[in-house]
Amino acid sequence: MKATKLFAATLLLGSALAPFAAAPAAAKEGMFTPAQLPDIADQLEEAGLELDPDDLTDLTGFPMGAVVSLGGCSASFVSPEGLVVTNHHCARGSVQYNSTAENNYLENGFLAETKGAELPAAPGSRIYVTTELTDVTDRVREGTLEMEPTERYQAIEQRRKDITAECESEPGFRCLVASFYGGAEYTLIKRLEVRDVRLVYAPADSIGKYGGDIDNWQWPRHTGDFSFYRAYVAPDGSAADYSDENVPYAPEHHLKVNAASAENGGLDDGDFVMVAGYPGSTNRYTLLAEVENTFGWTYPTFQGLLTSWIETIENAAPEGSDARVKYESRLAGLNNYEKNLRGQIDGARRVGLVERRREREAALAEWIAADETRADYAPAIEALTELSVESATADRTNFWYNNATRPALLSAAQRLYRLSKERELPDAEREPGYQERDMTFFRQGLQALDRRYDPAVDMAEWELFLTGYLAQPAEERVAVFDEALGLTDETTAEDLPTLLAPFYEDTGLGDGETRLALMEADAAAFEASDDPFVKLAVALYDYERGLEDESKEREGRALALRPAYMEAITAWQREEGRLPYPDANSTLRITFGNVMGGSPFDGMAYLPFTTLEGITQKDTGIEPFNSPQSQLDAIEAKEYAGYELESIGSVPVNFMSDLDVTGGNSGSATLNAQGELVGLLFDGTFESVNSDWDFDPRTTRSIHVDSRYMLWVMEKIDGAENLIEEMDVVR
Repeated sequence: MKATKLFAATLLLGSALAPFAAAPAAAKEGMFTPAQLPDIADQLEEAGLELDPDDLTDLTGFPMGAVVSLGGCSASFVSPEGLVVTNHHCARGSVQYNSTAENNYLENGFLAETKGAELPAAPGSRIYVTTELTDVTDRVREGTLEMEPTERYQAIEQRRKDITAECESEPGFRCLVASFYGGAEYTLIKRLEVRDVRLVYAPADSIGKYGGDIDNWQWPRHTGDFSFYRAYVAPDGSAADYSDENVPYAPEHHLKVNAASAENGGLDDGDFVMVAGYPGSTNRYTLLAEVENTFGWTYPTFQGLLTSWIETIENAAPEGSDARVKYESRLAGLNNYEKNLRGQIDGARRVGLVERRREREAALAEWIAADETRADYAPAIEALTELSVESATADRTNFWYNNATRPALLSAAQRLYRLSKERELPDAEREPGYQERDMTFFRQGLQALDRRYDPAVDMAEWELFLTGYLAQPAEERVAVFDEALGLTDETTAEDLPTLLAPFYEDTGLGDGETRLALMEADAAAFEASDDPFVKLAVALYDYERGLEDESKEREGRALALRPAYMEAITAWQREEGRLPYPDANSTLRITFGNVMGGSPFDGMAYLPFTTLEGITQKDTGIEPFNSPQSQLDAIEAKEYAGYELESIGSVPVNFMSDLDVTGGNSGSATLNAQGELVGLLFDGTFESVNSDWDFDPRTTRSIHVDSRYMLWVMEKIDGAENLIEEMDVVR
């Protein structure tokens, strides 16, 4: 293995995809790996980048060395003392975790005026600082094509675990072997794991979540979606758990924050912007069979369930109750996902996604048939299509069972029992999630339930899921589950409260100390337990392992077929004049474009900026349009404090660009041509959410909170001058 000290020229090493790196790119489309940026240097410079694209391949240099992952969101260092900026909705779980009905930081906001006043983030919070990349494709894939599917799956998984363990032999690092191009390539990513993360500042929901679910995925937006964490390490600079002795982490690089007017180099309409972050996943290479199942069944079915799920929580956890505080983060996530799915479904219909995917596969088949040297691709793609249909059938069959086993304490019992079984194996042979490297996360997940679980709400959710399960045909019912729960053909929704109440009355798993103690229990202790949730977990164990084995066998087949398909489609794209880029997979990507409005439909036009005055125009005094009175007063008095943009005559609140982004990009640094922070990506338009599957340059628009609004709120509303002074603000 040859380590590439983050001159990330290795994602396209040594595979059949390597020649594609030099192909031209389609303008604006693409979540590019850093290694690909020199290949699109002309496009970057034409769009306005003033930095050398080669410098952006050095992930330990500036500015990429300042970009970090939160393990689900993106973020960046903005001071030499480990201050990290991300989205409000990314840090909101930590705000919620520290809140109670009596001391509600969600409602009132939180500001630590000194480092000593900073609060521990929610259990499991992490900041990951990438330090090294290594191509490990040959080591992972060698000899696997000749194996049987399950053997192939197990071999690749074991090799990835072994490589990860070697990397993590150096304390303080969390390593990852990431798959690219459907398993054609593998890269080892070494990351410093900052485990002591503290909440520094989050504006109140009336700023950070202004507009709420009504404005979510909509334009115009007026949301102050930003918050600050701080990274702490041991006095010697090593990663450490929370301790009063820890000190702020000193990053090698941090971003300057641009607060300038346009005439002094501030951001304006048409200017270059790029986003560096960790997008979660996209599906642009999926086959027609999967697209048809997703948009014909999975998304519509789940979207309908989400609507009922949200209503169930809202009814069981009234406004103002401690239960509502505990479930605020879940509600926000469910509302976001429900609206996203509606946008996906609408977008697929609008652009004719199914037909476009059918046409693409026909064109690819024609390209393959035109050259006999490509003949081997055809049977692989045909087999992959059949596998997609088989997987879709399994997903449909198991959909309601998977939801019916969602209760929080059942999930905890299942994980704890599984841990006891996995600990019968050597650590290296255990399933991911159950190795010793995972135990800190495991423990913190059990602890987090204390502030994210309420028995009445959980039981109401379970009744909802079981009502859907009971309505399914007999072949989709699971006998062992029915028997363990006492469900019969005559059971109705009206019977469920009586059946379920004893689970919550007789369990001890609602107590955090009890859950933690069970981490040390052996399998026999679980099998002898009278706890109803534990008994159910034990009863379901063999059935669920069977489902897992079937899934592994299918994935083992895919690990041989997908690389062949990806080799074919990317070779075809290269001949079409496009630069292939891998689907998003939570690894660092860069996307670029310009500040601009849009016109998603006939007769509709989006302006590129929103203003302070737009906040007052929307404000009703009722959540989610309930801006703080101090903010309304400052806007009315036009107290712009030097943050205004002359071209719009006000302080810019949010702005729009044509960047290609997806979930996981939330919190990503939005950089100008000089690599300065000009905002944070936090959303996209309703019309663009379908771009996860099919990029549409007309409708794809991303939404960012402007750094000038962030600073204005900090200075004029929340009095966070201590943080402004700590950052390098360019005026």
